[in-house]
Amino acid sequence: MLSLDQDYLKETLLHLLKTPSTAGLTRANLSFVEKELQAMGLTTRWTRRGALQAYNAPDEPARRAVAAHVDTLGMVVRELKSNGRVGVLPIGSWSSRMAEGARVDIHTAEAGLFRGSVMPLKSSVHASSKAVDEQPVNWDQLEIRVDQKVQDKAGLEALGIQVGDLVSVDAQPEMMESGFIVSRFLDDLGGVACLLATLKALSLEDIACPSLFYFSNYEEQGHGASVTLPATVEEMVGVDIAIVAPGQNSEEDKLSVVFLDNSGPFDPLLTRKLEQLAKQENLPYVRDVFRFYFSDCAAALQAGNDVRHALIGFGTDASHSYERTHMDSLVGTCQLLGAYLKSPL
Repeated sequence: MLSLDQDYLKETLLHLLKTPSTAGLTRANLSFVEKELQAMGLTTRWTRRGALQAYNAPDEPARRAVAAHVDTLGMVVRELKSNGRVGVLPIGSWSSRMAEGARVDIHTAEAGLFRGSVMPLKSSVHASSKAVDEQPVNWDQLEIRVDQKVQDKAGLEALGIQVGDLVSVDAQPEMMESGFIVSRFLDDLGGVACLLATLKALSLEDIACPSLFYFSNYEEQGHGASVTLPATVEEMVGVDIAIVAPGQNSEEDKLSVVFLDNSGPFDPLLTRKLEQLAKQENLPYVRDVFRFYFSDCAAALQAGNDVRHALIGFGTDASHSYERTHMDSLVGTCQLLGAYLKSPL
C-alpha cells in the first residue's frame, strides 16, 4: 500500500482549484505542476500547444503514459452590450443553468482582470416577478455584470474589455470535516492532484518502467492528449472524474474502473489488470460505463495512437456543475495509480 501524504493531496488540490484554469488560461496551474514535478526529480517538457509532460527516465523511451487534464470549463466574451454588460459563450460543454450566479474574472490582454457576476437577463423578482422563472435556459439569456461604473458599450471599451477575452469562473472550493470536497472543476483538477500526490509518494525507482506523465490543457475541447504521444508508448491510463448520477454505478467515496465511454470500450486486458490491482490492494472500487463522456485516452486513440487504453476515476456527483467527491475516493485513486505504476507492463 502506498504511503500517501493526504495533507499534500488536499493542499495541492486546493491550490489548483483556487487558480484560474479555463482552457486557454492553464499556464499558471501547469507552471505550479512543473515545479512540483521537478522537485520530485522528474524531467519536464512543454508541448507547442502548452501542455506539460514529465518523464521519470528521460534517457529511455517511455513505454506507458498516465494522463490528467488541467483545463476546466469557462467562458469567452462574445459581445459588448449596449447596456454595459458582457455577452458570453461557453468554453467546454456545460449548461448555462450551472453558470447563473457565478463570480468570474474577465482576463483582458492589457487592462488586467475585471470582476463580475453571471446574471440572467431578468434577475430581479421585484421587477420581473414570475418572468424570472420563465426565462429559457441558454447562453443567450446570460450576461456578465461587470463590477465597474459602466453603463454602455463605450464604457466597456474604455475599460479595455474586448470580444475574445477569456473568462474564468470561481471554483469556490470547500473541504468538509466529513471528508467531502465540494467545488467546481474537480473535473479534472482532482485527477491532477491525485497524480501529483501519487508521484510524490513513489520514488523514481518504484516506477516499473520508463513512463510519461501527460498533463493536458485542452481535454474539455476534445483534443487533450491527442498529439506528442511517443510512438514507444504501449499503454495509457487516464485519470478523471467518475460520474455519480441516477443510472450510474459510481459512488462518491469509491474509485471507479471504467469499461466504456462514448468512444467505445476501453482495452479489456489493461482494464481487467487495473481491476485486479484494485482487488489485490483491497481498494473500495466499482465498475462503471459512461454514455456521455470523453477523455484524454479517447483523444489519443482518435488521433491515431496505437496504445492500449484505460480509465480510472474518483466518484464525482453533479459533473460540470457544483461537483462533490470524497477524500476516500481520491485516496483510492492514488492507491490504484501507485499499484499500477509499480507493476510491469
